[in-house]
Amino acid sequence: VPMNPKSIHLNPSEWHVMEFLWAHGPATGRQAADHLTEKLGWSRSTTLTLLRRLEGKGAVASDAETGLKTFRPLVGREEVRTQELGHLVDGLFQGSPALLFSTLVGSGSLSQEDVEEMQALIDKLK
Repeated sequence: VPMNPKSIHLNPSEWHVMEFLWAHGPATGRQAADHLTEKLGWSRSTTLTLLRRLEGKGAVASDAETGLKTFRPLVGREEVRTQELGHLVDGLFQGSPALLFSTLVGSGSLSQEDVEEMQALIDKLK
């Protein structure tokens, strides 16, 4: 039974594992480990430890019906992003999405394309 995604917090290492599963899952621990070893230089045991941790959090489920243990995500990328964004806004921006937006705009890091995309999203809200 999947947990409520609001109760799942992913650290940066867990995000790497989940991104792999969202793109390639269900996958065996070996497949995940091979990918993350190639991409990040991780050891096999690091990936397997993270898979077990994610399973304990309710973010991932494992199945061993075919004799090979496979892992699949129980939560969607957008669900977790939305939950993490809520924590970010609450923690760093006093619960104010406008303050987050103002900080982004004031940072000078937005491209013209970013500004146009954001304006299109704002226009949809009106």
